[in-house]
Amino acid sequence: MEPLLIKVFLPTALAFFIGIAITPIVTHYLYKHHAWKKQSGKVAGYGGGGTPLFNQIHEHTDTNTPRLGGVVIWSSILLTTGALWLLSVLFTDSVLGNLNFLSRSQTWLPLLALIIGAAVGFLDDLLTIRGSGKHFAGGLPLSQRILVVGLTAAFSAWWFYEKLGVHAVSLFNFGTLELGLWFIPFFIFVAMCVYMSSVIDGIDGLAGGVFMFIFASYSAVAFLQQQYDIAALCTTIVGGILAFLWFNIPPARFYMTETGIMALTMSLTVVAFSTDALGEGIGVSILPIVGFLLVATVIMNVVQILGKKFFGRKVLLIAPLHHHFEALGWPGHKVTMRYWVLGFVFAIIGILLALI
Repeated sequence: MEPLLIKVFLPTALAFFIGIAITPIVTHYLYKHHAWKKQSGKVAGYGGGGTPLFNQIHEHTDTNTPRLGGVVIWSSILLTTGALWLLSVLFTDSVLGNLNFLSRSQTWLPLLALIIGAAVGFLDDLLTIRGSGKHFAGGLPLSQRILVVGLTAAFSAWWFYEKLGVHAVSLFNFGTLELGLWFIPFFIFVAMCVYMSSVIDGIDGLAGGVFMFIFASYSAVAFLQQQYDIAALCTTIVGGILAFLWFNIPPARFYMTETGIMALTMSLTVVAFSTDALGEGIGVSILPIVGFLLVATVIMNVVQILGKKFFGRKVLLIAPLHHHFEALGWPGHKVTMRYWVLGFVFAIIGILLALI
């Protein structure tokens, strides 16, 4: 058991310290090249129109805090993964040789999703900072980012269905739901919903803390299901997020933005399905529970849009939900801390359900 615990939890510390080590380099580059938005606030809100309340709250932060902070997260994850793989090659017959968690059966696919999300998000952030013209001044169009998420999800779903023989999802202790070929569109739907929750990235430390608890819960679930490579990958992601949070707590040195949030949301979908029927678990069923704050954010965004469209009035002062609390007068750090508390509680509930 001890070697397995080392394999699963050592990457957390390694990714954290790698992230801490590379942050001064990343920070120097971001501030040197003024990697932030040139105009604060948002141009339009949900359902059209301006966003005066949001712009008032954030007018002094958007234009002097760099984007691309998510580079710290995925760089530390990839460097940790690569370092442990290299150790397994150089020291095959030693303890160090057993730390590698890069495996075709468990971690190739979530890592691929993370890399694609990081790359496309990186391009979006660069265009937001440097882009010009009517098409790319605000980054990649949402439609193009959604297309990338959809295509990546479609490939992942096909891989699960065709290569791994997965065509069902578990329903807690009620057995499995056989989907057949419908497994593929269901996978894509879940991936889209998870990506929609990326709007939770909007207050210093908020998204990082929420995703930290989500991936920590999935590391525990995967460990309980003896999917040790997935568990190690999830703890590596936790370590990368913790390094990011060290510098993102108020006042933030940089923002995660799309390069980080796309990487996390796209890999999360694959992790959830990997810890489901494939691992004889309930990874998809507990996703709305451990990710309750993501679900609440998406639902309230939809409610806001429908309220404006059909009733001509807003339900929230500002959408997404966390900005509504800011508009009510809550300081950003209070919103963040309370989201972290709830994130921890729902993570524990999800783990308990996986144990039943």
